[in-house]
Amino acid sequence: MKNYIVLFFISLFFSCIMMNEDDSSKTEMLNDSILFYHNISMDKTLALNKRLNAINKSLFLLKASDKDTIYSQLLYKKNRLLFSLEEYDSLHVSNLELINHALQIKDDIFLGKQYYLMAYYFDKIANNSSETFQNYNTSKNYFSKKGDSSWIGKCLYNMGTIQKNKNDFFGSKESLTEALQYLNNKKDSKYISSCYNALGTNHRKLLNYIDALKYYAKAIETANSKKDKLIYQNNLAATYIDNEQYKKAIAILESISKDSLTQNSNQKYARVLDNLAYAKWLSGLNQTEDQFIKALWIRKKEKDQRGQIASYTHLGEFYTRKNPSKAKAYFDSVIQLSKKLKIPRAEKDALKFLMKIDTKNVFIRDRYVTLNDSLYQQELRVKTQFAKYKYDDKLKQESILRLEKENAEKELETSEQRNQKILYLGGFLFITSVFGLSLYGFRQRTKRLKLKNKTERLAAIQETEAELSRKLHDDHGGKLNKVMSLIQRNADKGLILDTVEGIYNHARDFSRELNSVDTGPNFWNGLKATLKYTKPAEVDMTFDGGNELDWSLVGHQTKTMLFKVLQELVINMARHSKAQQTVILFKDLNKELFIYYEDDGVGASKEALFRKNGLQNTEKRIQAIDGIITFDSEEGKGFRAEIRIPK
Repeated sequence: MKNYIVLFFISLFFSCIMMNEDDSSKTEMLNDSILFYHNISMDKTLALNKRLNAINKSLFLLKASDKDTIYSQLLYKKNRLLFSLEEYDSLHVSNLELINHALQIKDDIFLGKQYYLMAYYFDKIANNSSETFQNYNTSKNYFSKKGDSSWIGKCLYNMGTIQKNKNDFFGSKESLTEALQYLNNKKDSKYISSCYNALGTNHRKLLNYIDALKYYAKAIETANSKKDKLIYQNNLAATYIDNEQYKKAIAILESISKDSLTQNSNQKYARVLDNLAYAKWLSGLNQTEDQFIKALWIRKKEKDQRGQIASYTHLGEFYTRKNPSKAKAYFDSVIQLSKKLKIPRAEKDALKFLMKIDTKNVFIRDRYVTLNDSLYQQELRVKTQFAKYKYDDKLKQESILRLEKENAEKELETSEQRNQKILYLGGFLFITSVFGLSLYGFRQRTKRLKLKNKTERLAAIQETEAELSRKLHDDHGGKLNKVMSLIQRNADKGLILDTVEGIYNHARDFSRELNSVDTGPNFWNGLKATLKYTKPAEVDMTFDGGNELDWSLVGHQTKTMLFKVLQELVINMARHSKAQQTVILFKDLNKELFIYYEDDGVGASKEALFRKNGLQNTEKRIQAIDGIITFDSEEGKGFRAEIRIPK
């Protein structure tokens, strides 16, 4: 009987092993199938519908395996294929599926990308500027959560472009200027030049030609594409025409009209030709209609109706004095086309010229007034709408922060209702946690330094840990003893709670001091503000060169260490030097940063200088990022330090 029982358990054991192996094999086969269909969907040589079928099969298989991490990615790729195939009804359905799924797993990256895709749909396909603006704004908020500055900048650029196209020029300037703060000079150069071009158009429409010329010049300077440069040069020339600088406009237009890229595109060539004829006529060089007619003929051949409006307008101006009847015919053509294309501003401009030709025509005057009032109300409505979107979004973000604050206050209120022993224990555990987290962070950094075999970095970390330990003991030990004494004496509960809250706030501020270095776009402003705050009020502090540096090229760790070192130098100056003036210079030496610090304090001998633990610690910090710091001081002759660190 015993033998049968043994055989039974052996059989059961091997059956379990075989089942586990079978399950593992099935999972591996499923993963291979998902990857197989995913790779097919990425093959750009295949037809779009075949790629869509492959991605659908991959999604079907993935649903069974519950792989949330890549499900959003596959859905997003599917939505892009649906957009390319113009299957917009299916796109809306899949859009909701992706958003619901991404919200459940808090996948902010693909939420941002999907809202960006839908903004593009509402802009290019649905022609709904309100939905476009809101989707770009929502996309921006999700990318802000992840700190993706490049995508934030792109969203703001598109929002600013929509505002510009809807004649909200001031709102557009605000959005575009903010976008430039986030865009990266290297990987976002196209968007940067486009921002400058759009800012130029905003200023041109506001009749601020000086700033318009400046921004168009920046757009040309930063553009990497020759095609974009030609477009920006044409815009620059048009602004010179508006500003009555005809010679400069003619020189630019003649140059770009001879470019092969311009001549190979009939629409661009016609635009340049028409602007060139207009500039020459205004300057008095051209008194014939030939070039105007040639540009119009090309535009008719290309069925460029928007371009025809510009040609008819210029021809109408050309004949206003020579042949008013002919001018009226051209302006009538402008009005007919503008109504067909729903461009009321072009009709208004044509009516303005017609009023000068036919001064007694009441119908033209009334139509102009009605149209002008309508356009004003529409533009005001659009501007208010965009401002409301931004205002509502700001209120929403503030509401989220307020709710978080209320929740925190409720938790604090609950905590305050505990008995005295729990309060004592909670305060003790909190202080211990802060100390433990600090030590853990520095020990982790120490481990990384050991892997690189740089023993001098260990000394810097250990010195900092000791300093933190001393500071925690000195700052918090006495206050904690006070709480213990109050509890033992059964003191008033409110007094105990106030004391514990003071310990909490002090510990929180200490924690922020450890980790408060903002190495993002606001690093320079934060560094400058911190150093000015640290110095004594009577000390005059001067900065030079820091504002011109491209801090985005400097690494996170380097900026953090530099922040701490300069802060330590200023603290040392405040404590010991009795200085009246301090100068801090920054210079970019291609592969490294050079920083020079000097104050006019009492100084110190070299022997005394090297006995200062604070200065030794700054030297170790700089060495930890492969940098060099040199101190120079004499008694009565101030203190100087030179720092060189790789970017």
